[in-house]
Amino acid sequence: MAALAEPSVALSDGLASALERVAALHPECDLANPGTPSATVAVLRQRYEVLDYLVLADSPVVFEGAEGAHTVITDLRVDDVLTDLRAEVESYETHTPGHREALQRLVLAQREIRNTPDGYWVAGANPEAARHGLTGSAMLRGVRSAAVMSDGVSRLVTEYGMATWDEVFATLRAGGPRGLIETVRKTEATDPTGRRWPRYKAGDDATVAYCQW
Repeated sequence: MAALAEPSVALSDGLASALERVAALHPECDLANPGTPSATVAVLRQRYEVLDYLVLADSPVVFEGAEGAHTVITDLRVDDVLTDLRAEVESYETHTPGHREALQRLVLAQREIRNTPDGYWVAGANPEAARHGLTGSAMLRGVRSAAVMSDGVSRLVTEYGMATWDEVFATLRAGGPRGLIETVRKTEATDPTGRRWPRYKAGDDATVAYCQW
């Protein structure tokens, strides 16, 4: 938050600074280890009459236009790598030994190509990752509202196909982030073992920030 508070600082520069500062807090850790914790990033910042955004990995920023149309900003490069291993994971029901073993193979393989030119980029110990985020701006006058969310929420539309973006924003207006997350969890509860919607785990982290103007 501190790194991005100055409007003249580009979001990628602010994120790089933040990653560098966090890494400096852990001098005793082996931050070059492929298993070092990492995370997706989705940022939306209002800069006067402009909305700046940065997305790194698959947590999207979604704009609802003044006329009701929706624009989704998301980074799906992770889907383009290790497709065979991803398919193997999704061939098993969740919570089964085969699923756990296939997921472990995928995770180990992802670690080797994470934050490399041959793989995909996420926020980790290397501030260089911030340079690979998807960035851009939208004029505030053309935006009715916006949602910044983790992929554990957006999958209601993108993976489960159980809502449209129109319905997602209607839920946000009526019940806020809590109402939308409850909808996601209720949907997942109808398919706890991943038969209908093959996935890594029954439910992923679900976070939403909802903004209206």
